[in-house]
Amino acid sequence: MINELAFNPNQPHIPVMLNEVLSFLKPQANEIYFDGTFGAGGYSSAILQSCNCQVYAVDQDHTVDKFVKKLQENFPKNFHFAYAKFSQVKEVLRSFAVEQVDGVVLDIGVSSMQFDEKIRGFSFDSHDKLDMRMNQNQELSAFEVVNNFSEEQLSEIIYKFGDEPKAKKIARKITTQRCKQTITSCCELADIVRSLYVGYYKTDPATRTFQALRIYVNNELEELSQALKNSLEILKSGGRMVVVTFHSLEDKIVKDFFREKSGYFKGQSRYLPDLNPVLNIELKLLNKSAIEPSDLEVKRNPRSRCAKLRSVVKL
Repeated sequence: MINELAFNPNQPHIPVMLNEVLSFLKPQANEIYFDGTFGAGGYSSAILQSCNCQVYAVDQDHTVDKFVKKLQENFPKNFHFAYAKFSQVKEVLRSFAVEQVDGVVLDIGVSSMQFDEKIRGFSFDSHDKLDMRMNQNQELSAFEVVNNFSEEQLSEIIYKFGDEPKAKKIARKITTQRCKQTITSCCELADIVRSLYVGYYKTDPATRTFQALRIYVNNELEELSQALKNSLEILKSGGRMVVVTFHSLEDKIVKDFFREKSGYFKGQSRYLPDLNPVLNIELKLLNKSAIEPSDLEVKRNPRSRCAKLRSVVKL
């Protein structure tokens, strides 16, 4: 089990459910692992510490460079890194002359570092420019979406990716406000959304809108779907995949993909003949229901409270 340093609050990003991830991944000596969401290197570091294995990691955020260099110094022969999206796993591994791996770990969504760095434009209380790009080299940012997209487009994005019941009102309020003055900062946008809610809310009313914009700007759901498909292709027979998600849209994509590839169909009756036979079962579910963080972990790391872990083994 990883020691208490894994929960050091001074860390820029605390890896969520680290012990559970390692328990399902089961790293072994001389095996190869792919970390598709490097961040501050929490999972990669823990895997490398657990045994003499090889870890190949990617991240599209170039601000992780200092963490990459640290692991390269500590594990010069075992750690390999490339700046890329996790959906590009096949191309990245091919560039290292690697065809298949024994395990894949994905931690989906925005890292704590990106939330904490106000200049990145993810945080509600940031006075910096609206941004929300995980990859600073891409053109589309939340600023362009909020200030240039039509009311109908904004409403659709906020409803589809945020499941926001007041999506139409929020979109109308945004377009009305930007006619008076360009909406430049996160806190301005958050205040616009909050103005449509009265009373106290445990969760900030701007949460769903910010989530929706971030998902749209970074094409997160399509990236996740492609990453799951490509990760399955490069996973060896007997290899394991562990995925941690932080909201229902991500979790549904992972759950549906794992269930489809494992032949598990919700609502299928055991008393009736199989009306939809699965001809190519590729995965076995290691946990039929999602694993959630312990109360102790949530207390130590409140950002872990929405996390769900799902894992599979390739047949």
